[in-house]
Amino acid sequence: MKNWKFYNALFVRVLFVMIPFFFCVFLIYKGLYYNAVLVGFFVLLMLSEMYFYIKKQSSFYDKILLSILQNDFSTNFPEQQKKENFQNLSLLYNKLKFQQQEQTSKQLIYQSILNNIDTAALILEKEDDDWSIFLMNDCFSSLFKVPKVSHWNYLKNYLPSLCDEIENVGFTELKSAISIKIEDQDLQTFMLQTSYTKTYEKEYFIILLDSIQRVIEKKEKEAWINLMKIISHELMNSLTPIRALSQNLLQIVDQEQLEEDDFDDIKSSISTIINRSDHLQVFVENYRKLAMLPTPTKQMTPINVLFEDCMRIMSPILKAENIELVNDINSSRSILIDKNQMEQVIINLITNSIYALKEKAEKKMFLSSYTENNRFFITISDNGKGIDQEIRDKVFLPFFTTRKDGAGIGLTLSKNIIEAHGGYLSYQTDEDKTSFVICLI
Repeated sequence: MKNWKFYNALFVRVLFVMIPFFFCVFLIYKGLYYNAVLVGFFVLLMLSEMYFYIKKQSSFYDKILLSILQNDFSTNFPEQQKKENFQNLSLLYNKLKFQQQEQTSKQLIYQSILNNIDTAALILEKEDDDWSIFLMNDCFSSLFKVPKVSHWNYLKNYLPSLCDEIENVGFTELKSAISIKIEDQDLQTFMLQTSYTKTYEKEYFIILLDSIQRVIEKKEKEAWINLMKIISHELMNSLTPIRALSQNLLQIVDQEQLEEDDFDDIKSSISTIINRSDHLQVFVENYRKLAMLPTPTKQMTPINVLFEDCMRIMSPILKAENIELVNDINSSRSILIDKNQMEQVIINLITNSIYALKEKAEKKMFLSSYTENNRFFITISDNGKGIDQEIRDKVFLPFFTTRKDGAGIGLTLSKNIIEAHGGYLSYQTDEDKTSFVICLI
């Protein structure tokens, strides 16, 4: 420690006390009492000066430590003390002050980021078994018309449905849809996701809420953007060579005299233009199928009859591909569907499974159905190669395909048909099995 000036000053003061003190004792021993009193008075003055000197230094030391403990770095460290008695303390104080300023800057940045996201975010902090609001972003406050209150109990006055839902599960992790009434408006549905974390003996509970309508709009926008990219790609793949060949033909026919090779070029160019035009025609026809799907003509149809007719078409193909079929559909239940459209969906899903099983040595396909919560489910599964992680968000995208001979509309058309029936089509994939699930309400 570099406090030599302090120790030197203290040592000098001790000498100025001890020497007169012993001299005072000597005077008393010699009987010179008046002189001893004067020297003793001088000793008292020196003791008093030393006391106030130590007290001043100690008081400054305590003041700085108290500032550090209270995270109050507003005190200016005297320049003289930085160079003299408290150099190391000054270094510690300035380092902690810098760290606190850096931490405050980070908090402001994090808060700014949270305030600029479109998701309503609320972070709770646990104190003595009670939850207080650590942070509420601007989206949460404006979306739910809630002031930035500081305690959970205050928030319950504004959003009782949300608070009751979270309290009912005991502040555990949750992911579900929730209906919340905002002031006098109608109930609105939000996607609720919560998480719990603990750091340095502090407990935090994070609540994220997103409007279902906004999520749907975002997904629809992303789907349209991807669709436009695919359509543009397909159109340019055909229009670019057609334009280039047309320009080449124009240059050939502008010649005064045509040679044999020119006629061959003309035939080749025209043939290519026809092929690309046919491709465009097929592409547009597929798009028309998606865009102009007829309204389902629903009739009560037995499940067994539906699958018997489908398997009558697909069984020869399954047999030729050596695919073992495990058919657990034996329900006599009838459902209200457009039989032709539903056959199209099932045949398409089975065809996709056949393609997924191409490279497998042991090929298995599974058909099953069940009823749950007044909903009827049909599952078509296989032990094929599955769906790669990077394309899982694209499987229902129009014209997206991994097959060389595929048009990329089968799953999209199937999804549209099921949705036109008031249901939905989804998929589940893992290491052993991939399943497409049809849900009909």
